[in-house]
Amino acid sequence: MKKLYLIGMGPGNPEYLTLQAITTLKQVDVFFMLEKEGRGKAELLAMRHAILQQYCAPQQYRVVTVNSPPRAKTLDYQNDVQVWHDEKRALFVELIRNELADGQIGAFLLWGDPSLYDQTVSLIAEVVANTDELVEFEIIPGITSVQVLTAKHKIPLNRVGESITITTGRHVETCDPASIDNAVVMLDYNASFQRFTGQNMDVYWGGYLGCPDEILMAGAVDEVRDDLLQLKAQVRENKGWLMDIYLLRRRTMTPQE
Repeated sequence: MKKLYLIGMGPGNPEYLTLQAITTLKQVDVFFMLEKEGRGKAELLAMRHAILQQYCAPQQYRVVTVNSPPRAKTLDYQNDVQVWHDEKRALFVELIRNELADGQIGAFLLWGDPSLYDQTVSLIAEVVANTDELVEFEIIPGITSVQVLTAKHKIPLNRVGESITITTGRHVETCDPASIDNAVVMLDYNASFQRFTGQNMDVYWGGYLGCPDEILMAGAVDEVRDDLLQLKAQVRENKGWLMDIYLLRRRTMTPQE
């Protein structure tokens, strides 16, 4: 029997790991790390290594690092994602078959919580269900960037009587701005918050949350839009990558029951 753990590592700071995650780390024989292309991406691997160095004995584990399949970016988004997922499933099959011996435990360290905007859970579940080998997997939940964002800005995630939406930049880029009242926006590469000027909206933004170079900005969208656009462009140019998240919140409260 082989076993896999999908471990939520939080936004990157070793202190954001749960006690359950730390206990699990100490049981792992092989950590699988997927390396992304692009300038500055080595820093993402370094954060994972820093976690292992802090909580695991050096002789306890080994690390297998492979290139993560890039996602094509054509006009057919759904097909691009399907091809990308097929390639990742094939990679996971190869890693489990060739790098994990029977009786060993493998693990992936996943940003934030494995269940939030990370398809590794679904892909591994499909791999395990369709493999001829005896493999089981378990998910270790982690602290999300959503939680860190609201904690850093000292605000609750939702307001009394209101729901909270968690969505992507792809959706916010095309939706009716009037349909958004209280939403966390992730994976917004095109800074779609700028569509919400004149909408009586506040934005609570965070970049590199939990990391030493963490950056925060908040205010009315109309007032901070230009500064935030400039900041995002500057830090992306400096580091070569940017992981950010923000909350959009309409100032007009909905009627309370």
